[in-house]
Amino acid sequence: MKTTLAAAAIILGATITAGCSASGISVTASAATEEAGAGRTERGKYLVNMIGCSDCHTPLKMGPKGPEPDMDRFLSGHPEQIGPIQAPRLQGAWMMAANATNTAWAGPWGVSYTANLTPDQNTGLGIWTEEMFLKAIRTGRHMGVSREILPPMPWPAFRNATDEDLKSIYAYLRSIKPVVNHVPDAQLAPAPVAD
Repeated sequence: MKTTLAAAAIILGATITAGCSASGISVTASAATEEAGAGRTERGKYLVNMIGCSDCHTPLKMGPKGPEPDMDRFLSGHPEQIGPIQAPRLQGAWMMAANATNTAWAGPWGVSYTANLTPDQNTGLGIWTEEMFLKAIRTGRHMGVSREILPPMPWPAFRNATDEDLKSIYAYLRSIKPVVNHVPDAQLAPAPVAD
């Protein structure tokens, strides 16, 4: 009986020790994954700020010293309160023009509006997967499969980024405050008529 109890105690002790060890390992692995995710998000923040995403995707507002980024609308794109705009008549050396918020652009393609890059589910990137984001930047197609991404979005340059850098940008964009902002659809210029 004593031998059986001793053996049971050893097995129980080993089971508890193994359970604690496995639990400790999973906590450590979880912490490492969390730390890697935080590192990726920080890298994304650095890249978004370095490449100037906010220059076009954050609307300008009038401040005490002139136009300044409206940080309450950080990366939310063209303000829906403004809505669609009529393209100015461009002539001479003018190839394109931007509106006062720097979120609507007119050129030979028509009028394009900067997208809402916040993680809002209905009006931003909230339903986008990482794969969709990478494919959009690589192909120049909205959501990676639909309409062309229009000027002045420099996706032909950004498609040269590494997968890790694009994944970092995506991770950061998922971490910012969601802003509900319905950006108008682009107004495409009529196709030239062939002679």
